[in-house]
Amino acid sequence: MRLLETGFAQPGFAPTAGLSATTIRSMTSNSSREVLILGLTKAGKTFRPSDWAERLAGVMSQFRPGGPRPGSHLGYSPWCVPTSHHGARCVVVHRDLRDFEPMAWDFCINFARDNDLQVHEGKAAGERAKT
Repeated sequence: MRLLETGFAQPGFAPTAGLSATTIRSMTSNSSREVLILGLTKAGKTFRPSDWAERLAGVMSQFRPGGPRPGSHLGYSPWCVPTSHHGARCVVVHRDLRDFEPMAWDFCINFARDNDLQVHEGKAAGERAKT
């Protein structure tokens, strides 16, 4: 299931299937501040490896306000943060990453699409992740 622009999960609905990263980026609403990439496939299976969220956030650690600095690789970027949602690993990706480095944003979105992961978009994505 995916939850993108409608706000409701729809079984079997894959709005990003077969679309380019540029098209996906243009689909995201400008009012949406965060995207939650959930470690569950559309089929509801847990995505492996279990540390995928930390790996993705680690790769994105250099993309941060003010750019990379010495030692910045030792902490996560505030624009790509691993967390959990109801026991499932996930990553909250902030829209500022898209504005700062579109290729990094595309990498995250394509990672979710390529691995058939559920994507939840919206201002409340980060709030849902904290529960």
